[in-house]
Amino acid sequence: MTSKKFYPEKGLAFSSSMGERLVTELRMRIISQAIQKETVLSENQLAKEYQVSRSPVREALKVLEKEQLIRLERMGATVIGISKTDIEEIYDIRLMIESFVVQRLLNSENDALLNELNKILEMMKIAIKYKDIDEFSLKDIEFHETIIKSIHHRQIMMVWTHLRPVMECLIILSMRYRSQVNYQDFNRILKNHELIIEALAQKEKTLIKEAFFKNFHDVQNKAEDLWTDPEMMKKAREFNGS
Repeated sequence: MTSKKFYPEKGLAFSSSMGERLVTELRMRIISQAIQKETVLSENQLAKEYQVSRSPVREALKVLEKEQLIRLERMGATVIGISKTDIEEIYDIRLMIESFVVQRLLNSENDALLNELNKILEMMKIAIKYKDIDEFSLKDIEFHETIIKSIHHRQIMMVWTHLRPVMECLIILSMRYRSQVNYQDFNRILKNHELIIEALAQKEKTLIKEAFFKNFHDVQNKAEDLWTDPEMMKKAREFNGS
């Protein structure tokens, strides 16, 4: 494959197929604007660049079409990309999902969940200590996914599973940019996650609302310019962390 990979290797399962690896890389390149809107992607060109057959290329393009990042054409695709409005809507859906989930958790026994969340939070702290930003981003996603999974709601998980791949790219890019311009801001993010755990432990509605809305409000406000400012996005693309 190409020398510089945009998607972190640690985010891939060992058993990931070539098509799965290719789609994660292309998705990240499109969302990071390394591949610009209206770019024509040729099956043959992609197969040559990534040193694969056309079969995994077709597999990857079908996934990206479902995510509305590309428009399939004969023997390839045209990049649609992702707009600021798309990103705002993704965060809206995520907030609705997690708000629903935490309301369910107000009436359940959460000791096992809290124990798991505390473990993940400790791993997030270690990642920040050793400046492993991609690991931090992946653990951040795992933290919230663990909360969502805990209520065992199949339909919610279907929506989350569809949303997750693009959301993951948004978080990784946002954290990569943040690490270069304001590393101390990660302390605020960690405190937000501590507040979420405290809120779930106390099962206090006001505290839960404060914890989740504070987290999402901060994330959106800190990152929103990244998606419209080419220089900011360039910095995120040029990230050379662990």
